[in-house]
Amino acid sequence: MKHEIDLNKYNIRTDLILESIENNNNKIDTITENHDGILVTSVNVDDKSSSLLNKEKGKYTTILFEDATDSTNASKIEEVLISVLKEYIGNKNNILVIGLGNAKSTPDSLGPQTIEKLIITRHLFLLGEEVSSGIREVSSFCPGVMADTGIETSDYIKALTMEIKPELVIVIDALAAGSIERVNKSIQITDTGIHPGSGVGNMRKEISLKTIGIPVVAVGVPTVVEASVIVYDTINYLFKHISYLKDNQDKNKLIFTRNNYLNKIKDRDLSPKEKKDVLGVIGELSDTEQKNLINEVLTSVNYNFIVTPKEIDFVIDKLSTIIGNGINKCLHDI
Repeated sequence: MKHEIDLNKYNIRTDLILESIENNNNKIDTITENHDGILVTSVNVDDKSSSLLNKEKGKYTTILFEDATDSTNASKIEEVLISVLKEYIGNKNNILVIGLGNAKSTPDSLGPQTIEKLIITRHLFLLGEEVSSGIREVSSFCPGVMADTGIETSDYIKALTMEIKPELVIVIDALAAGSIERVNKSIQITDTGIHPGSGVGNMRKEISLKTIGIPVVAVGVPTVVEASVIVYDTINYLFKHISYLKDNQDKNKLIFTRNNYLNKIKDRDLSPKEKKDVLGVIGELSDTEQKNLINEVLTSVNYNFIVTPKEIDFVIDKLSTIIGNGINKCLHDI
């Protein structure tokens, strides 16, 4: 009897709206603006596209950049982030900022590390201290992870909001990407809330307006990918590399450098026949089929690891500073 495997259940996981749109052949309209090399892409997900993308209905904004560790670039990212956040936050005054994640696990520590950079003021208002004009009431909390507390993060936050009654909750969390090119190179902001742990498959209760009764703005950065993503992207870059070699083989010297080679090959590809010549039956599969097959194989043998770049501690420090400073300058006149 012929045995068939349903590869659809092995779809590569991504928390990013742009990758969900790409996986659906870009059927959803987006608007992209270029701010001195920093790209800002916006999309509004309605009822129809919510079902298609398996994403919550609402507004999503993605800030795309190359290197957050470069000081000049970091300043540009921060400036763009402030502009985007102001659109989401508006004139709301009493703000609660939640840092999700595990402070002991560097790729998951974006939330806790960002909280450390915030200017917290709620206690000044409670104590009746004189507060300068232009300073909003801001509080923060890091709930930790359910494995340490045994308590759903959403329950923590709901109880906290009932006590302090904020006008808005900002949630900061690390995300998972479906491609290596977006790891640590994008910030996603949305008014739809967030599912803690979804990036690594540990789906918890969502934190959103409908679960806690307070508007929620989620700010996330993809810091990890599955091993299957790396395998698929390697095959994809292999095709691009071979295409470049084929078209430049008559030249005396080919120059491969980390600074410019990606730009040379990023728009290249092989024909379906050439892909088959390189990888046989695997080369004949569509992009989606390749991704799902690789995911199915690695998941079946328990080797579909969650992977992060080796310099993640340095990058998380820079990204948490950008987001922390961005929130501070958005909420306070400083």
